[in-house]
Amino acid sequence: MNTVNQKIIQAVIDKANKICPDALALIGVYGSADTEDEYERSDLDLLILIENDEGWKLGTGFILDDRKVGYDIYCTTRDGLKYDAECHHARLSKLMDSRIVYVNHQDAYDDLTELRAQAQQLLNSEERIQRANEAVDKAKIAYANACLHDGLGQVRLETCGVITYLCDAVMLYHGQYFKRGVKRTFEELSALPIDGVFVRLIQEAVVCKDVGQMRDLLKQLILYAEGHIQKRIVKEQPSASLSGTYEEMYSNWRNKVEEAAKNANAFSSFMGLCSFQFMLSDIAEDVEIGSFPVMDEFDPEHLENDVTVFDKYLQKYEQVYQQAGINVERYADVDEFVADYLDR
Repeated sequence: MNTVNQKIIQAVIDKANKICPDALALIGVYGSADTEDEYERSDLDLLILIENDEGWKLGTGFILDDRKVGYDIYCTTRDGLKYDAECHHARLSKLMDSRIVYVNHQDAYDDLTELRAQAQQLLNSEERIQRANEAVDKAKIAYANACLHDGLGQVRLETCGVITYLCDAVMLYHGQYFKRGVKRTFEELSALPIDGVFVRLIQEAVVCKDVGQMRDLLKQLILYAEGHIQKRIVKEQPSASLSGTYEEMYSNWRNKVEEAAKNANAFSSFMGLCSFQFMLSDIAEDVEIGSFPVMDEFDPEHLENDVTVFDKYLQKYEQVYQQAGINVERYADVDEFVADYLDR
């Protein structure tokens, strides 16, 4: 570590001792200053863990004119580290890789060690796939915003969001996180088993000057990331856990779709079939139930056909029930139901 960085760290410690001795828990160094990736104008990335609001007084920002380098002395709370340990993003180097150079409270260091273990456990578990999908969902929101704006500058900002979230998604899916700076992003991505098209699309989006083309590139990026994650998910086979879902679908929407047809209410028919599709799609995310393209067959001009569509796919889903060894709960009348219900 160079002399300038050592002096800055010591200054933080001295200031804490002077104005808030109990607030500073520990200090760690991460980023280029700790990865031998420095150049003459690298700044200093610090984990400054504070215990209370007094510790915020340690934060500051400044520029050293002799080095032409700016510094951001930013403080972090335990809650902030706990959030990072939940792996809501893949920028985890501060949590995972900080080299601890000063410890004022041993319990804070012990907590940090535990949080690192929790984060690594999550990255090694199936929960990482959920985090990856959450990141893709955030990318979709940024993409939607890009479609709502026409200004090139605003679309570029949303493009940055899409790229950031998707990079997080693929890293988390593979149980990894970014350990180096932005300039090393493509190097870290290249270590993953992903197609080169992902990086190429990112590079093209960054230099694109046409709003329409940029949106198309973002769409391709999202579809690639989503497909990359989903195609590797091992789905469960239908089991008893599906019990009750057939009856719920029938109860919630079957008669509503039929009523909509009788009343020539295209909106009600549309909403009923969409709700049916949503439930099937939700189940299909985790269970191998096959394809149910309900909304491909929605017919706004002949609503009676929508009843037929509903029944067709409900019958297909009953076959999933049979595969799982589940019987649909059917009774001739309410008395038969009550007798059976009370006898269980």
